[in-house]
Amino acid sequence: MLKKLINTTILIVGVVCGFSAHAYELPDFTGLVEKQGPAVVNISTTQIIRNAQPNFPEGDPIFDFFRRFAPLMPRAQESQSLGSGFIISSDGYIMTNAHVVDHADKITVRLTDKREFAARVIGVDKRTDVALLKIEASNLPKVSLGDPEKLKVGEWVVAIGSPFGFDSSVTAGIVSAKGRSLPQDNFVPFIQTDVAINPGNSGGPLFNMSGEVVGINSQIYTRSGGSMGLSFAIPIDVATQVTEQLRTSGTVTRGRIGVTIQEMTRELAESFGLSQPNGALISSVEKDGPADKAGIEASDVILKFNGKAVNNSGDLPRMVAATKPDSKVVVELWRKGGSKQLTVVVGKMPEEGRLAQAARGLVDEAGKMIARLGIAVSELTREQSQELQINGGLLVEEVRGSAARVAGLQRGDVLLAIGNIPLRSLTQLEGVLKQVPRGRNVALLVRRGDSASYMAVKLDEK
Repeated sequence: MLKKLINTTILIVGVVCGFSAHAYELPDFTGLVEKQGPAVVNISTTQIIRNAQPNFPEGDPIFDFFRRFAPLMPRAQESQSLGSGFIISSDGYIMTNAHVVDHADKITVRLTDKREFAARVIGVDKRTDVALLKIEASNLPKVSLGDPEKLKVGEWVVAIGSPFGFDSSVTAGIVSAKGRSLPQDNFVPFIQTDVAINPGNSGGPLFNMSGEVVGINSQIYTRSGGSMGLSFAIPIDVATQVTEQLRTSGTVTRGRIGVTIQEMTRELAESFGLSQPNGALISSVEKDGPADKAGIEASDVILKFNGKAVNNSGDLPRMVAATKPDSKVVVELWRKGGSKQLTVVVGKMPEEGRLAQAARGLVDEAGKMIARLGIAVSELTREQSQELQINGGLLVEEVRGSAARVAGLQRGDVLLAIGNIPLRSLTQLEGVLKQVPRGRNVALLVRRGDSASYMAVKLDEK
């Protein structure tokens, strides 16, 4: 009755204003839920946490205490958690999030008809937060998979899951954005929605209005622990690529080319002669890696990879990772004011990433003031060059100019290059700066610790 009254009101307003009343009619989710709801499952996990027993020498008084009372203390306890998932094949394959089943000793899947099954993990991929489970059953209801590329911002979507353990809860909203990059998630172009997602929804499906799964609900942004209208789903095509590999081999193989990249800003684009801040800026190249062997250099800007445009830096890791190792790929890049094409043989990404070492300060003296940059720099000593394992480079001794501070330069940074010109001496730096018009941005390749990135510094106009 209420819905009819609301739609009647919208109809009247639409007619008065001259708009199409049909376009403003509220959506009806009942058919979608009735058809697809049975394929959504509740996932409960149990993890056995074993208490480590203290190790004291026999003469220690505490040893006698634990010898007498430790047998009465629990040696292990259970930790339980809840999540959601959905059946993708009638013979019992189920998609969910990796974090839902990570470290679980026991996994139980409960269907909407109250049947329960023990599940085994076929494979887990933490980089995309996708997991594939299997239960021994047949003739199960299954979902239909859609195409996330066809999703439009503003389109209605529906989530079904078990928030806080409340099975088969339905929430709805719209697509807020597509292709979102989140910190530490380089391989997933997330779908952002305002659908109410809470703990327990993780691993559940996100449906379009055709009743097709377009994503796996994975993360929320929250300050309270509950929904704040910012939820993120893994596109189902990304998840499907992962689960197909998990089903066949139990692991996921990804490509790599051995570069460090950073976002291209307008200031950096100007300094490199690009009209638009598109592409992925290469800040460093792994020695003898696939990119190095292909001739890719630091300061290159990758504009296309395998024929696909790299609109921002976040696009490149996903494109490379989705490429089969040993594939030959044409890379279009921008170098020294012009475009260039190179062929790269894609390598294989290792299972575990490597952690960078912390920076060590090497500042010794005042250095020479470079007025146009607003910094004092000095040439590296032989010992400093050997310690850093680099040839050339200038050490930042002091940061005075506001533009240098805004850019992020710090005392102890090492300037490796200006644009694509490696820096060898103070005289060379001053010579290069004389050729740059006042008020322009220059791109400085800055090493801090074991990583390097470009910073755009605006030259002093005085």
